[in-house]
Amino acid sequence: MAGQESVAATTVLMDTDCCSSGRWQGNTLSDMRRRMVDRIATGLCWAATALVLLMLFSILFVLIRNGIGGLRWVTFVHVTLPPGQAGGLANAIVGSLIQTGLAVLIGAPVGLLVGIYLAEFTSTDGRLINLVRFVSDLLLSAPSILVGLFIYMVVVVPTGHFSGLAGALALSILVVPVVVRTTEDMLRLVPLSMREAAIALGAPRWRVILFVCLRAARDGVATGILLALARVSGETAPLLFTSLGNMNWSVSPAAPMASLPVTIYQYAGAAYADWTALAWTGALLITAGILMINITVRLGLGRNRK
Repeated sequence: MAGQESVAATTVLMDTDCCSSGRWQGNTLSDMRRRMVDRIATGLCWAATALVLLMLFSILFVLIRNGIGGLRWVTFVHVTLPPGQAGGLANAIVGSLIQTGLAVLIGAPVGLLVGIYLAEFTSTDGRLINLVRFVSDLLLSAPSILVGLFIYMVVVVPTGHFSGLAGALALSILVVPVVVRTTEDMLRLVPLSMREAAIALGAPRWRVILFVCLRAARDGVATGILLALARVSGETAPLLFTSLGNMNWSVSPAAPMASLPVTIYQYAGAAYADWTALAWTGALLITAGILMINITVRLGLGRNRK
């Protein structure tokens, strides 16, 4: 009897699909209008996709054509020098690595803790949670130049000098909201049954969060940190007001420090051919680094889905 009911249900579904397909393939005016709208919408989607891909490959083509010539050993071992002296980008590359690394070390733990609070402590004061979430969303959409001006007023002006640490602090503020949003979303995807099982075994709440929830969401949280790193890697405006730049070697966070985005900004508008070529090379290096981070994130997400 159950088998007959199953066959009957399958037959009804097939008849319904056939009827729907028949109505879709009909020759009435409404059917023809639906088909026309469907084809127009599909064509617009393909056109938009082709336009975006064309823009992306055009940017990559221009960067590779103009920047590939500067990928020489001198570029990676020499510091920035005056025009005509065969300078490189070594100090700018190292400065960018130091400042973005410090920014992630400062901003990622703060964003992680705030994301845990928003996802796991929903039973606390709802107004406070809504306020924290609102501030996080506001920081996520805030112009980076405002962040740079803020750090300039609270760090650079009181200390009396620019510094790599000030640049790292400005970038860390941009890291925090990205990590907050990703951590909160990933923790909310952890099934409630996992929390209940750990609590039923007598585990305290902090152990449940640390060893159950975060462990289950660690790949998503790591993805958020990588995306935050990709976002701040090419920021220029905050560094103009904080770390300023440096033509010489400077690995001290307490001193002005060079960075690739600021060097590109300074060299791109110069009237010297060698500086312009180095600006294209620096832009190619940043783009390649961001692409590698995004590809790593995509590969990680694809592996996790499997």
